Amino acid sequence: MSALAQHLTPEHALFRETCRRFFDKEVTPFHLSWEEDGIVPRELWRKAGQQGLLGMTMPAELGGAGGDFLYSSILIEEQGRALASGPAFSLHNDIVVPYLNAYANDEQKQRWIPKACSGDVVTAIAMTEPGTGSDLQSIKTTAVMEGNHWVINGSKTFITNGQLADLVIVVCKTDPKLGAKGTSLIVVERDTPGFTRGRNLEKIGMKAQDTSELFFDNVRVPADNLLGAAGMGFIQLMQQLPQERLVIAIQAVAAIEAALEHTLKYVKERKAFGKAVIDFQNTRFRLAELKTKAHVARVFVDDCVARHLKGELDVATAAMAKYWTTDLQCEVVDQCLQFHGGYGYMWEFPIARLYADARVQKIYGGTNEIMKELIGRTL
Repeated sequence: MSALAQHLTPEHALFRETCRRFFDKEVTPFHLSWEEDGIVPRELWRKAGQQGLLGMTMPAELGGAGGDFLYSSILIEEQGRALASGPAFSLHNDIVVPYLNAYANDEQKQRWIPKACSGDVVTAIAMTEPGTGSDLQSIKTTAVMEGNHWVINGSKTFITNGQLADLVIVVCKTDPKLGAKGTSLIVVERDTPGFTRGRNLEKIGMKAQDTSELFFDNVRVPADNLLGAAGMGFIQLMQQLPQERLVIAIQAVAAIEAALEHTLKYVKERKAFGKAVIDFQNTRFRLAELKTKAHVARVFVDDCVARHLKGELDVATAAMAKYWTTDLQCEVVDQCLQFHGGYGYMWEFPIARLYADARVQKIYGGTNEIMKELIGRTL
């Protein structure tokens, strides 16, 4: 029996149907053109909000559905099935908005979360800086208190939703002398003077997802835009990162399953030397190996989701899930592309886009080398 069987309800099944209809109608027919644009339309976020696909885990009194994390997992899986890497719904739903729910005060929650659930506010989190990568302790963006305002100076890069975001949680040094203990999370809103966006970065994959540089030049934000207490930012980040890494693992398994589905269809239809590609023993044996690994990954990640639902997912296990599934994702997608031959290198084939989208999974959310270091510390 699946580790998730005891948690699944008829409401979860209905939600999956809603997600599938949404992606089939509102996303899949347009995704290739969005990849050319480098961004999804703003209206897509409002449509997602109207369908209940944003803020599902937020309390009903804040505009959410009061659901569990399994709703998030289902949305991620259906988005992966649809090859819809453009809309960064999981970043919004499962990373940024949970920071607001966990650390904002009641007034801040009422100000921001309902609009995030409706799609009227798109969110982002600005951690990475030029030269820092996964080393969050070395960030240089500063926030200095002047009167009743924080004054922020610095820059960030590789920020998902960077062009669309109306609300950005910025990781700042509020006391550089204290290192990690001097880190704080401060919310910056779209039209704040001195806050500017750089170019929409051109990436290898995830081409429809806007990813930007952000610049902060004497950006003054009210003192009450601080999330929680000053100096607590690094602890807040560490508390939320296991869920972020689980999200990436769910994305990886969804991509693995999509790659195998498209490849099996292709090798059954494609002929070589007078017979279907699936009829060659090498094809069947290699696909049997990949299918087995995909099943192992599914069982492992479902177990992680079940643990997370019970509040029992630890940092090391989340790191294991993130690194192992994303390594496997790159292996499976690469081999599946090989079965397509030259057509696998053509952008209009799903496997080509799966290949391009896969590589970053081993980098963001903490590189896989960092994941191994986290695991190693527990040995």
